[in-house]
Amino acid sequence: MTSPTYQVTDPSTGDVVETFDHATDAEIESALTSAHSAYTAWKDVPIAERAVVVKRVAALFAERADELAAIATTEMGKPASEGVEEAEFCQAIFDYFADEGPTLAADQEIKGITGGRAVVQKLPVGPLLGVMPWNFPFYQIARFAAPNLMLGNTIILKHAESVPRSALAVQKIMDDAGLPKGAYVNMFATFDQVETIIADPRVAGVSLTGSERAGAVVAALAGKNLKKCVLELGGSDPMVVLDTEDLDAVADAAWDYRMYNTGQACNSNKRMIVMDDLFDDFVGKLTDKALALDAFSPLSSRKAAETLHEQVQDAVSKGATLHAGGVLSDGPDAHYTPAVLTGITKDMRAYSEELFGPVAVVYSVGSDDEALELANDTTYGLGGSVFAVDEKRARSLAERLEVGMANVNTTAGEGAEIPFGGVKRSGFGRELGPLGMDEFVNKRMFYIAD
Repeated sequence: MTSPTYQVTDPSTGDVVETFDHATDAEIESALTSAHSAYTAWKDVPIAERAVVVKRVAALFAERADELAAIATTEMGKPASEGVEEAEFCQAIFDYFADEGPTLAADQEIKGITGGRAVVQKLPVGPLLGVMPWNFPFYQIARFAAPNLMLGNTIILKHAESVPRSALAVQKIMDDAGLPKGAYVNMFATFDQVETIIADPRVAGVSLTGSERAGAVVAALAGKNLKKCVLELGGSDPMVVLDTEDLDAVADAAWDYRMYNTGQACNSNKRMIVMDDLFDDFVGKLTDKALALDAFSPLSSRKAAETLHEQVQDAVSKGATLHAGGVLSDGPDAHYTPAVLTGITKDMRAYSEELFGPVAVVYSVGSDDEALELANDTTYGLGGSVFAVDEKRARSLAERLEVGMANVNTTAGEGAEIPFGGVKRSGFGRELGPLGMDEFVNKRMFYIAD
């Protein structure tokens, strides 16, 4: 099976701007050899010295923020200001692991040992494959690469076929920062070549951020080859609003978070669950926001816009109410007007599928228990949030969310130091924060007898 062509298609016009050849099998073998050779040297570089290089990576993300933002706008339609924010977040991530990495990777003494001393060491494991998505073309790489480069692992990176310029821009940052040749290698690999890389005995593990389908394939390949894998897959995160003293502020937060990155974030608030006494006003405020928009950024591709439109139209045809938006452009561009949708029932695709785009879906509930039942009635388990005047009430419900990231009175706790990841079909493993250096690591017990 051959991958789609690596190409830049401007979603604002549908025009193909540039194409890139797939890697040859010889180039894949060269990458594997280079990554393994670099690992044998990089792992022995003192972590404080690795931190100096990682710090330079952070600085280059900041210096090139405008350039990176422009690339993302052309490749997947990201608003320029959000592209700059993404580059700056990458800076924060690399800085965090450069600063905290030596402490996070330090030996941990095992207490209570008699007859000797024992510690748990955190050692690198080898070259790793990263399979990354298009929606945050820089940040997704940063949260995978930063902790692992600090640990002494090396990286082979297979990016999404639609963001090759982003992939090459990150490669240049790594090279210019002074990483040894082979420590970070971008490859325009095919699906068959990804299988080859995972199967290669020199590769120690694989991390994928993407769809459930892709995650299942990569997990099966990793399991077949006895390799560790980390998966961050889709999400249909609930945002529960029990009560509030400032509905405008909550509606603003709900709308801004849902529309961020044109609604194409795994952990955005895709299901807003609102108490029935607030429901009409809440929906009205979101509808006003949607109707007030004169223009909006395109989705990442025409196919993405068409898929989202099909999901919304399926809901409307089965009785859901479309309060605003939901208009697909004639094409070949990927514009889709931000929508507000209510009346979703279990027989509609929108109930069980992830809506990856600017659609605010709002449900009405009559009690905390009903809100919790609806929030957990999903195969996904990435994140979720609960809003209430009484923090204890909000926390009580948030504690019972079946998610990897639960939030009280905020749409999401985010930062380089805050772990990211989910449960259920949203995947497994964690990135960022102290847990980000705890995945692809040999937690070796080291015992010295008296």
